[in-house]
Amino acid sequence: MLKTALLLGLLTGILLVIGFLLAGIVGMAFFLILAFILNFAVYWYSDKIVLRMYKAKEIPEDEESELHEIVKKLAEEAKIPKPKIYLVKMDVPNAFATGRSPKKGVVAVTSGLIKNLNKDEIEGVLSHEIAHIKSRDTLTSVVAATIAGAVSYVAFMAWWSLFLGGGRRGGSILLFPLLILAPLAATLVRLAISRTREYKADYSGSIISKKPLGLASALEKISHAVKNHPMQGNSATSHLFIVNPFKASGFTNLFSTHPPVENRVARLKEISKEI
Repeated sequence: MLKTALLLGLLTGILLVIGFLLAGIVGMAFFLILAFILNFAVYWYSDKIVLRMYKAKEIPEDEESELHEIVKKLAEEAKIPKPKIYLVKMDVPNAFATGRSPKKGVVAVTSGLIKNLNKDEIEGVLSHEIAHIKSRDTLTSVVAATIAGAVSYVAFMAWWSLFLGGGRRGGSILLFPLLILAPLAATLVRLAISRTREYKADYSGSIISKKPLGLASALEKISHAVKNHPMQGNSATSHLFIVNPFKASGFTNLFSTHPPVENRVARLKEISKEI
Protein backbone atom coordinates (compact mmCIF):
# COMPACT_ATOMS: atom_id res chain seq x y z
CA MET A 1 0.00 0.00 0.00
CA LEU A 2 2.85 2.40 0.87
CA LYS A 3 4.63 1.65 -2.41
CA THR A 4 1.43 2.22 -4.38
CA ALA A 5 0.70 5.48 -2.53
CA LEU A 6 4.24 6.74 -3.25
CA LEU A 7 3.96 5.84 -6.93
CA LEU A 8 0.58 7.56 -7.25
CA GLY A 9 2.06 10.58 -5.49
CA LEU A 10 4.95 10.56 -7.97
CA LEU A 11 2.51 10.50 -10.90
CA THR A 12 0.62 13.49 -9.50
CA GLY A 13 3.93 15.25 -8.80
CA ILE A 14 5.02 14.89 -12.43
CA LEU A 15 1.75 16.48 -13.52
CA LEU A 16 2.19 19.39 -11.07
CA VAL A 17 5.79 20.05 -12.13
CA ILE A 18 4.70 20.32 -15.78
CA GLY A 19 1.96 22.74 -14.69
CA PHE A 20 4.44 24.85 -12.72
CA LEU A 21 6.94 25.08 -15.59
CA LEU A 22 4.15 25.94 -18.02
CA ALA A 23 2.40 28.63 -15.97
CA GLY A 24 3.94 28.90 -12.51
CA ILE A 25 1.80 28.53 -9.38
CA VAL A 26 -1.38 29.11 -11.41
CA GLY A 27 -0.50 26.22 -13.73
CA MET A 28 0.32 23.94 -10.81
CA ALA A 29 -2.98 24.78 -9.11
CA PHE A 30 -4.88 24.19 -12.37
CA PHE A 31 -3.41 20.73 -12.86
CA LEU A 32 -3.98 19.82 -9.21
CA ILE A 33 -7.67 20.67 -9.67
CA LEU A 34 -7.64 18.73 -12.95
CA ALA A 35 -6.23 15.67 -11.16
CA PHE A 36 -9.01 15.84 -8.54
CA ILE A 37 -11.73 16.18 -11.22
CA LEU A 38 -10.36 13.26 -13.23
CA ASN A 39 -10.09 11.04 -10.17
CA PHE A 40 -13.62 11.96 -9.07
CA ALA A 41 -15.00 11.00 -12.49
CA VAL A 42 -12.98 7.77 -12.49
CA TYR A 43 -14.16 6.93 -8.96
CA TRP A 44 -17.85 7.11 -9.90
CA TYR A 45 -18.00 5.99 -13.52
CA SER A 46 -14.99 3.82 -14.45
CA ASP A 47 -16.77 0.49 -13.81
CA LYS A 48 -19.77 1.46 -15.95
CA ILE A 49 -17.51 2.68 -18.78
CA VAL A 50 -15.43 -0.52 -18.84
CA LEU A 51 -18.44 -2.86 -18.74
CA ARG A 52 -20.14 -0.91 -21.52
CA MET A 53 -16.93 -0.89 -23.56
CA TYR A 54 -16.87 -4.71 -23.62
CA LYS A 55 -20.66 -5.06 -23.91
CA ALA A 56 -20.70 -7.08 -20.71
CA LYS A 57 -24.06 -8.36 -19.46
CA GLU A 58 -24.87 -9.37 -15.89
CA ILE A 59 -25.37 -13.11 -15.38
CA PRO A 60 -28.57 -13.77 -13.38
CA GLU A 61 -28.30 -16.10 -10.37
CA ASP A 62 -30.50 -18.71 -12.05
CA GLU A 63 -27.96 -18.96 -14.91
CA GLU A 64 -24.45 -20.38 -14.46
CA SER A 65 -25.38 -21.40 -10.91
CA GLU A 66 -22.06 -23.19 -10.38
CA LEU A 67 -20.19 -19.98 -11.25
CA HIS A 68 -22.30 -18.05 -8.73
CA GLU A 69 -21.60 -20.70 -6.05
CA ILE A 70 -17.84 -20.44 -6.63
CA VAL A 71 -17.91 -16.63 -6.40
CA LYS A 72 -20.08 -16.76 -3.26
CA LYS A 73 -17.72 -19.22 -1.56
CA LEU A 74 -14.61 -17.22 -2.45
CA ALA A 75 -16.19 -13.92 -1.39
CA GLU A 76 -17.08 -15.41 2.00
CA GLU A 77 -13.51 -16.67 2.37
CA ALA A 78 -12.20 -13.20 1.48
CA LYS A 79 -14.76 -11.60 3.84
CA ILE A 80 -16.21 -9.25 1.24
CA PRO A 81 -19.74 -8.94 -0.24
CA LYS A 82 -20.40 -11.27 -3.18
CA PRO A 83 -19.48 -9.38 -6.38
CA LYS A 84 -21.84 -9.24 -9.33
CA ILE A 85 -20.85 -11.48 -12.24
CA TYR A 86 -20.83 -10.22 -15.83
CA LEU A 87 -20.30 -12.11 -19.07
CA VAL A 88 -18.22 -10.84 -21.98
CA LYS A 89 -18.98 -12.73 -25.19
CA MET A 90 -15.46 -13.54 -26.32
CA ASP A 91 -14.07 -16.95 -27.28
CA VAL A 92 -10.63 -16.35 -25.78
CA PRO A 93 -10.57 -17.15 -22.03
CA ASN A 94 -9.92 -14.15 -19.77
CA ALA A 95 -11.38 -12.22 -16.84
CA PHE A 96 -11.20 -8.86 -15.10
CA ALA A 97 -12.56 -7.12 -12.01
CA THR A 98 -13.90 -3.61 -11.64
CA GLY A 99 -15.81 -1.48 -9.14
CA ARG A 100 -14.78 1.36 -6.85
CA SER A 101 -15.09 -0.66 -3.61
CA PRO A 102 -15.76 -4.22 -2.40
CA LYS A 103 -19.45 -3.33 -2.01
CA LYS A 104 -19.57 -2.32 -5.69
CA GLY A 105 -17.32 -5.12 -6.94
CA VAL A 106 -17.87 -6.79 -10.31
CA VAL A 107 -16.15 -9.83 -11.77
CA ALA A 108 -16.37 -10.17 -15.55
CA VAL A 109 -15.54 -13.44 -17.30
CA THR A 110 -15.43 -14.27 -20.97
CA SER A 111 -17.52 -17.06 -22.46
CA GLY A 112 -14.23 -18.67 -23.52
CA LEU A 113 -13.13 -18.93 -19.89
CA ILE A 114 -16.30 -20.80 -18.90
CA LYS A 115 -15.99 -23.19 -21.87
CA ASN A 116 -12.25 -23.93 -21.84
CA LEU A 117 -11.18 -24.00 -18.18
CA ASN A 118 -11.97 -26.66 -15.59
CA LYS A 119 -13.50 -25.91 -12.18
CA ASP A 120 -10.19 -25.58 -10.28
CA GLU A 121 -8.80 -23.25 -12.94
CA ILE A 122 -11.93 -21.10 -12.93
CA GLU A 123 -11.80 -20.97 -9.15
CA GLY A 124 -8.15 -19.88 -9.31
CA VAL A 125 -8.96 -17.09 -11.77
CA LEU A 126 -11.97 -15.87 -9.77
CA SER A 127 -9.98 -15.88 -6.53
CA HIS A 128 -7.37 -13.65 -8.22
CA GLU A 129 -10.07 -11.19 -9.30
CA ILE A 130 -11.70 -11.21 -5.85
CA ALA A 131 -8.27 -10.47 -4.35
CA HIS A 132 -8.12 -7.40 -6.61
CA ILE A 133 -11.54 -6.27 -5.37
CA LYS A 134 -10.65 -6.82 -1.71
CA SER A 135 -7.45 -4.77 -2.07
CA ARG A 136 -9.29 -2.05 -4.06
CA ASP A 137 -6.85 -2.56 -6.93
CA THR A 138 -9.72 -1.94 -9.33
CA LEU A 139 -9.80 1.68 -8.18
CA THR A 140 -6.03 2.13 -7.82
CA SER A 141 -5.30 0.90 -11.34
CA VAL A 142 -7.79 3.21 -13.07
CA VAL A 143 -6.60 6.20 -11.02
CA ALA A 144 -3.01 5.45 -12.03
CA ALA A 145 -4.01 5.02 -15.66
CA THR A 146 -5.99 8.27 -15.59
CA ILE A 147 -3.19 10.37 -14.09
CA ALA A 148 -0.60 8.81 -16.40
CA GLY A 149 -2.88 9.54 -19.34
CA ALA A 150 -3.28 13.14 -18.17
CA VAL A 151 0.52 13.55 -17.94
CA SER A 152 0.95 12.27 -21.49
CA TYR A 153 -1.84 14.51 -22.82
CA VAL A 154 -0.53 17.61 -21.04
CA ALA A 155 3.00 16.90 -22.31
CA PHE A 156 1.65 16.58 -25.86
CA MET A 157 -0.21 19.91 -25.59
CA ALA A 158 2.85 21.57 -24.04
CA TRP A 159 4.95 20.48 -27.02
CA TRP A 160 2.63 22.40 -29.30
CA SER A 161 2.67 25.46 -27.04
CA LEU A 162 6.49 25.46 -27.08
CA PHE A 163 6.76 25.20 -30.86
CA LEU A 164 3.91 27.53 -31.73
CA GLY A 165 4.20 30.11 -28.96
CA GLY A 166 7.83 30.00 -28.00
CA GLY A 167 7.09 28.89 -24.43
CA ARG A 168 7.97 30.67 -21.23
CA ARG A 169 11.58 31.73 -21.50
CA GLY A 170 12.39 31.08 -17.86
CA GLY A 171 11.01 27.57 -17.81
CA SER A 172 11.54 26.35 -21.35
CA ILE A 173 15.06 25.03 -20.71
CA LEU A 174 13.73 22.77 -17.95
CA LEU A 175 10.43 22.10 -19.69
CA PHE A 176 11.96 20.75 -22.90
CA PRO A 177 13.63 17.62 -21.40
CA LEU A 178 10.72 17.17 -18.99
CA LEU A 179 8.27 16.87 -21.86
CA ILE A 180 10.37 14.02 -23.25
CA LEU A 181 10.86 12.19 -19.96
CA ALA A 182 7.53 12.85 -18.19
CA PRO A 183 5.29 10.61 -20.35
CA LEU A 184 7.87 7.82 -20.20
CA ALA A 185 8.21 8.17 -16.41
CA ALA A 186 4.42 8.23 -15.99
CA THR A 187 4.06 5.07 -18.06
CA LEU A 188 6.78 3.26 -16.11
CA VAL A 189 5.20 4.25 -12.77
CA ARG A 190 1.79 3.02 -13.94
CA LEU A 191 3.31 -0.28 -15.07
CA ALA A 192 5.13 -0.66 -11.73
CA ILE A 193 1.80 -0.29 -9.92
CA SER A 194 0.09 -2.76 -12.26
CA ARG A 195 2.79 -5.44 -12.05
CA THR A 196 3.04 -5.18 -8.26
CA ARG A 197 -0.73 -5.59 -7.96
CA GLU A 198 -0.77 -8.64 -10.24
CA TYR A 199 1.81 -10.48 -8.13
CA LYS A 200 -0.07 -9.54 -4.96
CA ALA A 201 -3.42 -10.72 -6.36
CA ASP A 202 -1.84 -14.04 -7.42
CA TYR A 203 -0.62 -14.56 -3.85
CA SER A 204 -3.77 -13.34 -2.07
CA GLY A 205 -6.01 -15.24 -4.48
CA SER A 206 -4.06 -18.43 -3.79
CA ILE A 207 -4.59 -17.99 -0.05
CA ILE A 208 -8.32 -17.42 -0.61
CA SER A 209 -8.91 -20.43 -2.91
CA LYS A 210 -6.14 -22.71 -1.57
CA LYS A 211 -5.59 -23.65 -5.24
CA PRO A 212 -2.50 -21.86 -6.56
CA LEU A 213 -1.84 -24.65 -9.06
CA GLY A 214 -5.33 -24.15 -10.49
CA LEU A 215 -4.49 -20.49 -11.09
CA ALA A 216 -1.08 -21.43 -12.54
CA SER A 217 -2.69 -23.85 -15.01
CA ALA A 218 -5.32 -21.23 -15.93
CA LEU A 219 -2.64 -18.59 -16.61
CA GLU A 220 -0.80 -20.96 -18.95
CA LYS A 221 -4.00 -21.79 -20.88
CA ILE A 222 -5.09 -18.15 -21.10
CA SER A 223 -1.62 -17.00 -22.17
CA HIS A 224 -1.50 -19.65 -24.92
CA ALA A 225 -4.96 -18.67 -26.16
CA VAL A 226 -4.10 -14.95 -26.17
CA LYS A 227 -0.92 -15.54 -28.19
CA ASN A 228 -2.88 -17.39 -30.86
CA HIS A 229 -5.91 -15.09 -30.83
CA PRO A 230 -4.98 -11.63 -29.48
CA MET A 231 -7.79 -9.15 -28.96
CA GLN A 232 -8.18 -6.25 -31.35
CA GLY A 233 -8.86 -2.83 -29.85
CA ASN A 234 -7.65 -0.23 -27.40
CA SER A 235 -4.84 -1.63 -25.25
CA ALA A 236 -5.40 1.09 -22.59
CA THR A 237 -7.57 -1.42 -20.69
CA SER A 238 -4.99 -4.23 -20.78
CA HIS A 239 -4.16 -3.76 -17.09
CA LEU A 240 -7.67 -4.86 -16.11
CA PHE A 241 -7.41 -8.42 -17.43
CA ILE A 242 -5.75 -11.33 -15.63
CA VAL A 243 -3.54 -11.78 -18.74
CA ASN A 244 -2.90 -9.01 -21.26
CA PRO A 245 -5.32 -9.89 -24.10
CA PHE A 246 -3.60 -7.70 -26.69
CA LYS A 247 -0.70 -8.65 -28.93
CA ALA A 248 2.69 -7.83 -27.40
CA SER A 249 6.13 -8.75 -28.68
CA GLY A 250 9.68 -7.48 -28.77
CA PHE A 251 10.08 -3.91 -27.51
CA THR A 252 6.47 -3.66 -26.29
CA ASN A 253 7.09 -6.42 -23.74
CA LEU A 254 9.24 -3.93 -21.82
CA PHE A 255 6.09 -1.86 -21.28
CA SER A 256 3.75 -4.70 -20.41
CA THR A 257 1.13 -4.13 -17.71
CA HIS A 258 1.61 -7.71 -16.48
CA PRO A 259 4.64 -9.68 -15.24
CA PRO A 260 5.70 -12.56 -17.52
CA VAL A 261 3.34 -15.52 -17.14
CA GLU A 262 6.32 -17.83 -16.66
CA ASN A 263 7.39 -15.83 -13.59
CA ARG A 264 3.87 -15.84 -12.17
CA VAL A 265 3.53 -19.61 -12.65
CA ALA A 266 6.89 -20.22 -10.96
CA ARG A 267 5.82 -18.11 -7.97
CA LEU A 268 2.49 -19.91 -7.74
CA LYS A 269 4.26 -23.28 -7.64
CA GLU A 270 6.35 -22.00 -4.74
CA ILE A 271 3.20 -20.75 -2.99
CA SER A 272 1.61 -24.20 -3.40
CA LYS A 273 4.53 -25.71 -1.44
CA GLU A 274 4.06 -23.15 1.34
CA ILE A 275 0.32 -23.81 1.55
